[in-house]
Amino acid sequence: MVIPAALVILPLGVLFFVSGLVVNLIQAICFILIRPITKNGYRRINRLVAELLWLELVWIVDWWAGVKIKVYTDCETLKLMGKEHALVVSNHRSDIDWLVGWILAQRSGCLGSTLAVMKKSSKLLPVIGWSMWFSEYLFLERSWAKDEITLKSGLLRLKDFPLPFWLALFVEGTRFTEAKLLAAKEYANANGLPVPRNVLIPRTKGFVSAVGHMRSFVPAIYDVTVAIPKSSPPPTMLRLFKGQPSVVHVHIKRHSMKELPETDDAIAQWCRDMFVAKDALMDKHVAEDTFSDQELQDLGRPIKSLLVVISWTCLLILGSLKLLQGSSFLSSWKGLTFSASCLAIVTVLMQILIRFSQSERSTPAKVVSAKPKSSGEPLDTRGQSKQN
Repeated sequence: MVIPAALVILPLGVLFFVSGLVVNLIQAICFILIRPITKNGYRRINRLVAELLWLELVWIVDWWAGVKIKVYTDCETLKLMGKEHALVVSNHRSDIDWLVGWILAQRSGCLGSTLAVMKKSSKLLPVIGWSMWFSEYLFLERSWAKDEITLKSGLLRLKDFPLPFWLALFVEGTRFTEAKLLAAKEYANANGLPVPRNVLIPRTKGFVSAVGHMRSFVPAIYDVTVAIPKSSPPPTMLRLFKGQPSVVHVHIKRHSMKELPETDDAIAQWCRDMFVAKDALMDKHVAEDTFSDQELQDLGRPIKSLLVVISWTCLLILGSLKLLQGSSFLSSWKGLTFSASCLAIVTVLMQILIRFSQSERSTPAKVVSAKPKSSGEPLDTRGQSKQN
């Protein structure tokens, strides 16, 4: 099903932002009234409330666009997913990697307690950014002098989290593009590092901090590799809204946190080695168009997101009918102007969401040749240090 974007963005936007504002209001009330009394009680309630919004985006992937997400992992890892705390480290291959993570979390039963480290401006996104803030996502300013303290406090705050959570960390710092890959190759050649072919050079400071502060209460790292098969166009938010399908391959390898070394330098090297292995895995995927080293797992397509969207749609229609019957305001010129203005705002907000997700609009990579730091950390260049 391929539908012109203009015919889809507005009704989907109205549904998403109206229901999202309701969710945000409930989150705000719970934050003010319940969190001061019982933080973990608030977290349990917020998990359920946040899912009412996030499942709408899961529905777009699963039911509207029909994106096929094929997961390759072993049976033991599959059994543990959603039943333990985990640090999720993924390459940043497509515009919807974060949505792919939400799909995996929803299948594993921990969507509402999925967290991520994101750039600070993300929390300003209407509805979805506000919902993430209430859900304790970690927002950084891209300045390590400030972010080190913010990251530490945010990580330690999760120590008493009452439910299994995933914390997603994109250590490449930005979404993959050919221009950024070229910059990463130039940097690697200039500094004697392994030259990447399918991934960017990882930024290890955040990873080292996460491991150092979380290893006492997080038992596992999920090494996630996302690839797009040759026969499928890359998925984007615009393609999703237009109902255009794609295929995404996801390879998951579980590492016990106990396997990791103790020193910061050794942890940083472990992260770099993981991405060298990830690069080789991507080479193999390019050649075979699959992840042949792991078993393809059938995660199904749960109906929960469909039921949530149907429920929100019915509530929105009933509410609109009640409003039209009980008020003559909307039939006046002022009412029509107000309605048109609201629809225009929704359209603009949907365009902002689409543009925010596009990798070609993220910060371009710039690499300055210099000697590697003692920890092997790449320079704090614009393309390698920022998450977009």
